[in-house]
This record gives sequence, C-alpha cells and structure tokens, in this order.
Amino acid sequence: MSPTSPKSSSPVTAPAPAAAATPPAAPADTRMVPGGPGYRRMSLALFAAGLATFALLYSTQALLPLISADLGASASAASWTVSAATGGLALCVLPLSALSERFGRARLMTVSLAVALVVAVLVPFAPNLGALVALRAVQGAALAGVPASAMAYLGEEVRPRALVGAIGMFVAGNSIGGMSGRIVTGWVAQEWGWRPALAVIGLVSVACGLLFRALLPAPRHFTPATLHPRSVAATVAGHLRNPLLLRLYAIGGMFMTVFGAVYTVIGYRLSAEPFSLPQGVVGSIFVVYLVGTVASARAGRLVARLGRRGTLYLSAGTTAAGLAVSLADSLVLIVAGLVLITAGFFAGHAVASSSVSATATEGRAQASALYQSAYYIGSSLGGVLGAMAFHAAGWTGTTLIGALAVLAVAGLTLLGTYAARAERHRQVPAG
Repeated sequence: MSPTSPKSSSPVTAPAPAAAATPPAAPADTRMVPGGPGYRRMSLALFAAGLATFALLYSTQALLPLISADLGASASAASWTVSAATGGLALCVLPLSALSERFGRARLMTVSLAVALVVAVLVPFAPNLGALVALRAVQGAALAGVPASAMAYLGEEVRPRALVGAIGMFVAGNSIGGMSGRIVTGWVAQEWGWRPALAVIGLVSVACGLLFRALLPAPRHFTPATLHPRSVAATVAGHLRNPLLLRLYAIGGMFMTVFGAVYTVIGYRLSAEPFSLPQGVVGSIFVVYLVGTVASARAGRLVARLGRRGTLYLSAGTTAAGLAVSLADSLVLIVAGLVLITAGFFAGHAVASSSVSATATEGRAQASALYQSAYYIGSSLGGVLGAMAFHAAGWTGTTLIGALAVLAVAGLTLLGTYAARAERHRQVPAG
C-alpha cells in the first residue's frame, strides 16, 4: 500500500492533532515606549508645541499695564487682549477636536501652530487696541487645535503604560510656556517696550513650531473617521444632560475665573503705588506658577485621603484664604496670597479635569473638549470681570469677583455631596 494512501496509518503522514497546532503569533505592538524608536523625538516635539501654545496664549497678560499706557486703554479694555485669545480657544476646541478625527492629529496640530505663528508675527505691529484684540482672537482660535489633538495623538501612538509620562511632558510644556512667556515678556518690555516683547515671544514660538514639525514622528495608528455632525451633536448633548459632568464643567470654569481675574489684574496692582515695581519684576511674579506644578502632582494623594469632593472643598478653601491674604498692603503677603491661590486653583483643576475622564463612559474626547471650553470661558470671564472690578473698586473689587467664584465652587461641590447621598439612599433596599 502506498504510504500516501488515505488508509495508511503511518505516523509520517498523519496530521498533527488540532490541539498541538501552533497558534498564530499576536501582532507586535508598534506603539512608542520610553527608550524605543521615536519616543524621545515625540516627547520633545509635544513639549515644544505645548510651550509655544501657552507662551502665545497668555503673552500679553504680563504686559497689560504697558499696553494700557501706550494705547490709552483702561484695564478692562486692555484685558480683552487676553480674554479674546482664551475665548477664541474656548469656542474652537470642540469643533477642532472633531476635525482631528477626520484629518489627523498631527496635521491639525501643524496647521493650528502655523496659523498661530503667522498671527504672532503680525501682533507686534497692531496699530490700535481693536486690531490687537482681533488678532489675538484669531490666534486663540488657531491654538485650539493643539490641545484638541495632542491627547488623542498620544493615546493612539503611545503604549498605555507609557502614556502618563508622555502626557506629563506635554503638560510640562504648557506650564513652562505659560510661565516663561510672561517672565520673558516682562523683562524684555522693561527695556524695549511691549511690542518688542511680543516679537521676541513670537520668534521663540516660531522656533518651537519648527522644532515640533521636525521632530514629531509620523502617525502610524491613526484611522480617519467620517465626520458625522449628528453623532457628535448627540454625544455632546448627552454630556450636557449629565448633572455630574455639568457640575465639573462649572467647577473648572469657576476656578479659572478666579485665576484669570487675579493674574490679569496683578500687574496693575504691583506696578502702581505703593509698590511701583518695574515691569521685569512684575513679570517674574509668574514664577509662582511652579507652585501649581507641585499642587497638581499632589492632587492624586489628596484625593486618596479626602476623596474628590473633600479635595475640592480644600482647594476652594485654600483659594479663598489666598484672596483674603492678598488684600494686605504688603508685598510679602501678596506673594503668599498668590501662592495659596495658585495651589488651590491647580489642585482643584486637576481633580475636576480628571473626574471628567472618569465620569464619561463614552465620547471622552468630546467630554474633555467641553471641559476645556468651560475652563477657557472661565479664563475670559475672569479676565474681563476682574479688570472691570479693579477699575471700579481696586484690588478689593477683583478679590470680590474671585470670592464669588470660589463660593460657586463650594456650592456646586455641596450640591454634588447631597446628590451622592441621595443616590446612596436610593440604592439601599427597603427594610
């Protein structure tokens, strides 16, 4: 009988048992990890993008007294150079996050930075306050594409275990850009005026933009999605019907109202009598932002001990204490007040923003974009209202605006406490 006959029982030709078959190898995970190809380039690229974004976004904040003096504008009018930028970002972050789903994260970040940088070259030549505010609004709207896309890019291109570190680099760029932009403009403006100061920030940001584009690895895991406006609208509407998310959005906006009011107006207070600090020293006050880095990092530990609502109460109390301390006519106490305000704000912001991601079970990108919108609307509102109150009643008026916003945070948190208790009672079966 032939060895290839079907009746042959030869072990040579018998098929191997199915159980012994080698399973197909799982596809290799090609996403980036620390030490792996592209990870360092990606981290530096997003650090540069974050630095440029926040250096530009708040570039006029430390210069407001000089802009007021040069253009004959009141504090409330000049504050629109900050509020217009943050307002433009607030309005555009949600639609641009949707566009990134269709056209790609890297492409949207590149186009956003390019438009913002072109505007940055024009800003120092604005002939009047109206033109300056309009340019800043366009710049803020363009910059919205960076935070709208960066987190999604990281989520797609970096392995989960390395994601926290990668996001940390981007956030570090944000905070360092926001702080250094204000400090650099302060010292440059002291010597040469506010227009050269904005030109310097523009040139630094152009260098960061070029570095971002040269270093960012090409995306390998992005899949374009068809834009479905009705689907996006339905997701957004669902988030806006969620009472907990609404409270978190309002809490983030109210915390930023305090922060925007205080840091928009503080330059006017410190450059006037009885302090009369030079512009470079006024700009250096923003080094207090480093306190926020520490407070954000420790927020997780506070939540572990006090819970989310307990940490929000503590953050609101710390911010309120800072507002009270800052009323003193002592430079040391003013700085101490700013430290408390900054620590309370950053801790509260860290809790509220992270709670949004934990609460949203679907449509997290839209949930996060809505939080950012509320956050920057709060910044715009705080800047304008804080400056108007300062014009009417001095620093006391500005702190009153901040105190009302802190009171709103406490009230919203208290509402959440009662809602959680009611939910627990409903879940307890009747005895």
